[in-house]
Amino acid sequence: MSSASSTAASFHIAQLNIANFLTSRDAPEVKGFMDALDEINALAEQSRGFVWRLQDEAGDATGFNPYGDGTIVNMSVWQDIKSLHDFTYRTAHAKIMARRKEWFHMPDSNHLVLWWVPAGHQPSIEEAVDRLEALQTDGASPLAFTFKQSFEPNGLLIGP
Repeated sequence: MSSASSTAASFHIAQLNIANFLTSRDAPEVKGFMDALDEINALAEQSRGFVWRLQDEAGDATGFNPYGDGTIVNMSVWQDIKSLHDFTYRTAHAKIMARRKEWFHMPDSNHLVLWWVPAGHQPSIEEAVDRLEALQTDGASPLAFTFKQSFEPNGLLIGP
C-alpha cells in the first residue's frame, strides 16, 4: 500500500445534513418522509463503505435537534467520499430526496457538510455543527467541504 493510500485508509468521511420541515414532523404532510426513514437507514447500513450513523438506542436520529424542533439532522461516517456519493445519488435515497420540496424548506445556505475524521472516530453533534458553521462562514476548505468542492485528508483539493 502506498503512503497516500495508507493515509487515506486511516481517515473516513463524515457528513452532516440538515433539513427544516415545512410543518411539524408529526404532521400528515410529512408522513411519506417519516415512513421512509427506517428503510433508507437500513439501506445506508447495508451500503458499501458505510461505517456509522447517528442514532439513539431505538435506532432513530429524529430526536437530535441541535437546530430546534423544526429541523431534522442526519450524520454518518463512510469509508470514502465515493461510497457516500454512491449511496446519496445512486440508491433509493435519491428517489426519496427528489421529493424533498414536499416536506422541507429549500435551504438558503449550505445544509450539507463533509469532513475527514480519523478511522474509528464517531463525531459529536457539536463537532458537526461547528463544521457546518465553518462551511457557511468561510466556504469550502479542508476543514469543511461539499461534494462539489472536496478535499483529500491531507488537505489537497480534489480536482475537477
